[in-house]
Amino acid sequence: MSNAMYELKALMKKLNIEEVEEKTQQLEHYMEGVLAWNEKVNLTAITDREEFVQKHFIDSLLCAETLGFTEASSICDVGTGGGFPGVPLAVCYPEKEFVLMDSLGKRVRIVQQLCDDLGISNVTAVHGRAEDLARQEAYRDGFDLCVSRAVANMRVLCEYCMPFVRAGGYFIAYKGSDCESEINDAANAIKTLGGDLQEISPLPHLDHSLVVVKKAKATPAAYPRKAGVPSRKPL
Repeated sequence: MSNAMYELKALMKKLNIEEVEEKTQQLEHYMEGVLAWNEKVNLTAITDREEFVQKHFIDSLLCAETLGFTEASSICDVGTGGGFPGVPLAVCYPEKEFVLMDSLGKRVRIVQQLCDDLGISNVTAVHGRAEDLARQEAYRDGFDLCVSRAVANMRVLCEYCMPFVRAGGYFIAYKGSDCESEINDAANAIKTLGGDLQEISPLPHLDHSLVVVKKAKATPAAYPRKAGVPSRKPL
């Protein structure tokens, strides 16, 4: 067994996840599927399997220990890319429902196909830009939790993600370890969109931090602004 896979199993046991062997096998098959498709469609820059397990599987599961995840039953993953963190979380927590969103249709179709092929039945992959999807009645204020590892400044990411979360729910962003100034700069965006910063949880061994925002009140109807505006004119 590889070192990374040993670490993954240890983390799953620490999180009291049941059927660890079966679920790690499912994740291994998902990894092989992503890497096979990756030769045709850009799903991940990480092709080394040890690094894949560490940075896609272990990294994704670490938000399970964070405020807001345990009580959530409906979770959306904005900018899911190759299915992270949504798919590993969905495999380990089959009682929760996940909607994975991405702006590239090919990625969405591949992620959904891989999940269907592997019997991961609590995942729905949706194609669209966050600014457009958050205007749809089916998704706005529709989730207990929104998670995102998307590469975007926190001021922008808040506008992408906060409208999906119901009042009382949470938004968790995966950021770099040195993110405090970025989070400070996002204070106005967080407040404007109805959020309340709860904690910044450092993960030094992965050079990451998890930023946890509680949705204190509904996001004003003016947000998100039209597609492309949040990134051009951050709050």
